Amino acid sequence: MLGIWLILAAIILLGCSGLPGCLLPARSAAGQRLAVLLMVLGGLVGLSGVALVQGGGAVSAWSLPGCQLTLRVDALSAVFLIPVFLVPALGAVYGLGYWPQADHPENSRRLGLSYGLLAGAMALVVVAADGLLLLIAWEVMALAAFFAATAEEERDEVRRAGWVYLIATHLGTLCLIALFALWQRATGSLALAPAAGLPAELAGVLLVLAVVGFGFKAGLMPLHVWLPGAHANAPSHVSAVMSGVMLKMGVYGMVRMTGLLPAGATWWGGVLLAAGAISGVAGIAMALGQRDLKRLLAYSSIENIGIIAMGLGVALLGRSLGRPDWVVLGLGGALFHVWNHSLFKPLLFFNAGAVIHATHTRDTDMLGGLAKTMPQTAALFGVGAVAICALPPLNGFASEWLVYLGLFRTLDPAGGAVFPAAAVAAVALALIGALAVACFVKLLGSVFLGAARREVLAASDPAISMRLPMAIAAAGCLGIGLFPWLVTPLLQRAVAVWAVGPLPPAAGLEGMASLKWISVFGLGLLGLAGGLLLFLRVLPRFGLRGETGTWDCGYARPTARMQYTGTSFAQQLVQLFELVLWPRHQWPAIRGLFASPARFASAVPDLVLDRLVLPLFALAGRQLPRLRILQQGQTHHYVLYIIAVVIFLFVWGAMGGQP
Repeated sequence: MLGIWLILAAIILLGCSGLPGCLLPARSAAGQRLAVLLMVLGGLVGLSGVALVQGGGAVSAWSLPGCQLTLRVDALSAVFLIPVFLVPALGAVYGLGYWPQADHPENSRRLGLSYGLLAGAMALVVVAADGLLLLIAWEVMALAAFFAATAEEERDEVRRAGWVYLIATHLGTLCLIALFALWQRATGSLALAPAAGLPAELAGVLLVLAVVGFGFKAGLMPLHVWLPGAHANAPSHVSAVMSGVMLKMGVYGMVRMTGLLPAGATWWGGVLLAAGAISGVAGIAMALGQRDLKRLLAYSSIENIGIIAMGLGVALLGRSLGRPDWVVLGLGGALFHVWNHSLFKPLLFFNAGAVIHATHTRDTDMLGGLAKTMPQTAALFGVGAVAICALPPLNGFASEWLVYLGLFRTLDPAGGAVFPAAAVAAVALALIGALAVACFVKLLGSVFLGAARREVLAASDPAISMRLPMAIAAAGCLGIGLFPWLVTPLLQRAVAVWAVGPLPPAAGLEGMASLKWISVFGLGLLGLAGGLLLFLRVLPRFGLRGETGTWDCGYARPTARMQYTGTSFAQQLVQLFELVLWPRHQWPAIRGLFASPARFASAVPDLVLDRLVLPLFALAGRQLPRLRILQQGQTHHYVLYIIAVVIFLFVWGAMGGQP
């Protein structure tokens, strides 16, 4: 019981962390430091509470007419609470150097207040044990994220991204209201408890509402329309929390609700597999075509949410077909990837913020050569890039390995049923991995390698307050990557909670995946890399290595314009997906023998928002004014409309309708 009370105290500390700063002067650094202290204290208290909760616990918070608001912590909640308490605390420390209150008096207090509310509301979402409390926390989270992401509201681009986010998140909320209304009608309660006796048709409707409602927040395609703009335009530590943690609230909602529903038809798992594969492939393909550093990272978040959805799809298939090994590998891999993404994506957004803070641009084609002036940032970015590409010995490899095993198990008849179509998703997962490597090679090369494409005099590694959170996240990526078996007990308990009962002894995560070999392999790779570096260092001492100029291809004085940009590096891959991405090209008009200077430009707009949603709204804006013929501004016309509607309802009721 102590653990859950500590978690409740942590929620209060996080939610109230920004209040003291609102009482102090706008340029006072004391307010921001106090907020950071409360955020870090809340995170530590919350993590202590999670560690103390053994086997789960619940406490009744307060009552409303017809509803008991209850908090609950179990192993599944704990998996999501750990990043909720960790990442916002790291982001708050990062903000001391990235967004000092003395430099941003016009919005820093508002940002601190909304940032704390966002962290506290996310924790409350995870521990809510009834639909009403979850909806209240969900709405607080949505509004807090809006105010945090639009801190620079004076910019048109920020306001536009904020409104798109606000509309999208409330469309998702409408689906959740319908979900819990049907849930209360079917079960007689808003309590989030397993409902085994639901009719199959109603359970299918609830699943669709859960996937759509929570999928808006998670960023599944095509429900992702708010995500690239909001992540790109928010302050970088806010982007880190939104991508690393807030997206996982959508994942949590889908995992929790699918666990409460009875075992359904195989199409449930098929829908999640298809949505995950589409989100993964399309998300990383869209990322390849981006020049905006943070927008690229935002699209790669969609890719990783797709991987998590694929794991959940495998688990749903396993529950439908009676294959507990699929359940363990699929959901275990999905939950493991939730943790891993919550480490390497904030690390990458922190790095992006350091680059933007030093160079004042997000355009990767304008950057280059920063490894010379920002070596620590470049090294930490390299750690995040290797982790997100699922390469050993870092953490992304272990979780994707579990998802791969689950997909391949769908072909194994030894356990009973098979589902060969699911193995096709393994091809999509392999394609995602290959494209991710290309994407982050492009990003690493265009930002940190080569020569600077413009003069950046002040570019240097950031202050310790910004480097420390990056180093902690990088250490987490390395530690979990080398010793993934340390987290399997909690993952196994979380899977058992979702499966509503103990799993067979043969369906143990460690027994099926053998994660300890990853430790041996990873330590061997580190040893090999360390030996190679040592060998290269001692070569000059024995005169075995000299220095000479590189081959200049006939250019004695190359300029920065003669090197590849990120756009040119990814051009061929973007062309391969041209039918899906629909890139926009501005071709140079070259005429005559002595043509005027011209330039080529290429962009990849969002396939759903820019190609479909905004054009439809523009069309509606042109056509709807024609309906103003009904709006005459005369009262007797409006009375006539009301009488006509009442007569229609009476006639419909008389004919057997249900007005």
